Amino acid sequence: MGTGHDAEEEVVVNALQEAPDAVLGEGAVDPVYEAKAKVLNKAVQDIGMGRYQWQLFIVVGFGWAQDNLWPIATSLILPPIRLEFHPDRAPYLTLAQNIGLLVGAVFWGFGCDIFGRRWAFNLTIGITAIFGLVAAGSPNFAAIGVFACLWSIGVGGNLPVDSAIFLEFLPGSHQWLLTVLSIDWALAQVFATLVAWPLLGDLTCQETDEVCTKSMNMGWRYFMIVLGGVAMAMFFIRFVFFTIYESPKFLMGKGNDAEAVKVVHEVARRNGKTSTLTIEELQACELLAPAGSTVQQQSHAAAAIKRNLAKIDSSHVKALFASKKLAYSTTLITLVWAFIGLGFPLYNAFLPFIQSTRGADFGDGSTYITYRNSLIIAVLGIPGCLLGGYLVERPRIGRKGTLAVSTVLTGVFLFCSTTALNSDSLLGWNCAYNFMSNIMYAVLYSYTPEIFPTKDRGTGNAITASANRVFGIMAPIVAMFANLETSAPVYVSGALFIASGLLVLILPFESRGKASL
Repeated sequence: MGTGHDAEEEVVVNALQEAPDAVLGEGAVDPVYEAKAKVLNKAVQDIGMGRYQWQLFIVVGFGWAQDNLWPIATSLILPPIRLEFHPDRAPYLTLAQNIGLLVGAVFWGFGCDIFGRRWAFNLTIGITAIFGLVAAGSPNFAAIGVFACLWSIGVGGNLPVDSAIFLEFLPGSHQWLLTVLSIDWALAQVFATLVAWPLLGDLTCQETDEVCTKSMNMGWRYFMIVLGGVAMAMFFIRFVFFTIYESPKFLMGKGNDAEAVKVVHEVARRNGKTSTLTIEELQACELLAPAGSTVQQQSHAAAAIKRNLAKIDSSHVKALFASKKLAYSTTLITLVWAFIGLGFPLYNAFLPFIQSTRGADFGDGSTYITYRNSLIIAVLGIPGCLLGGYLVERPRIGRKGTLAVSTVLTGVFLFCSTTALNSDSLLGWNCAYNFMSNIMYAVLYSYTPEIFPTKDRGTGNAITASANRVFGIMAPIVAMFANLETSAPVYVSGALFIASGLLVLILPFESRGKASL
């Protein structure tokens, strides 16, 4: 009996020694979970980056694109909608969207730790597509507000779910790809601007029109049909042409070791390789359980009941505050997301006024100039994402350094934009702001899931995204009751970004060169 245990212990020790270093360090999570996660990390690292992960890179990118595309769409369609429907408070549309984003972040984020990643992965874009298309037929302002809320419930789940599932299939050596994924976020901004230019620029009512009827204002409806159609095509590609496997570490965290091993072998097969991982290696990790504790067995009825009870308790939240270091990290990253959540939409809510008035002041507020400038700003986001992917792997900078510097500089360039004396200088500052903010978001979206353990990653993503959305809800409320004809909100926004960048510097974990648990 003792010989068998010795052999199992040797298997565990060898696997743990060969596994990549973990982001959270020793003792941050349950020792049995930590050991199993390291064994799975080693198995994924041995398989390497292959066909399955590259396909996943493409379809996960759809989620990144949707996350940026629809909030941009809301801001773009608001002027023609306001002219057609004459709402008393036009910012209610942005408020409805932000409420939907909050509901989506909470539901899909917490939910994917309970019912798994697969269903959430497919349904988020499907919901967005359906309500985006239906919104094109909105007969009044209330209807478009409701549909904006509903499509945003789908949009809100994209990043919490997609970042979790992509990270959990990535070998530790390629986790930087999570940063590069944000290129889809930047491309979505370019795409939205290119589509909006002819449809919203030429086929909608203008401020100078005395009357605005539906027939004169069809451009925003066509715009919604295009975006909804693109989302539906993305959903179809995900659902029909790509087989998404449940995350091995999610399955292991739920006690289903056998299924986790099966998925690892299936991914290896898709990549044209074989894996040596066995269920015995995972089960041997249970020898690390503290004396006197009981280890959950994955196949018993009692375990099934316990897993169902886990759906209604707060264990996933408590796990993110299980140690002082983990609690400190979770609190700080949530504050960073919250500050950015207010700063970004607050700036965007007041930006149209600044751009139009400054542009009009200098005699170049035409539709052509407006969309040309928007396109220039959008295009500059693409190299920002690529630079972010490069910098996060530099030894002296890493994730924290890149995130801190880019966030502070985003705030600095916002301050600078208020000094613009002509529309060209305003364009220059906005280009610099967008370049830096794309680096910031690229790193933030990749660093955040890396510092949460897999079994609680969806919950961690949900907490940070919810903080972001709650503070985002405040922006349109401020816009409704504040003086829009002032630069003051831009100063507040810049200060929030700078404060966020300084908070990043005191985060306890640097994930560069380490595998996530």
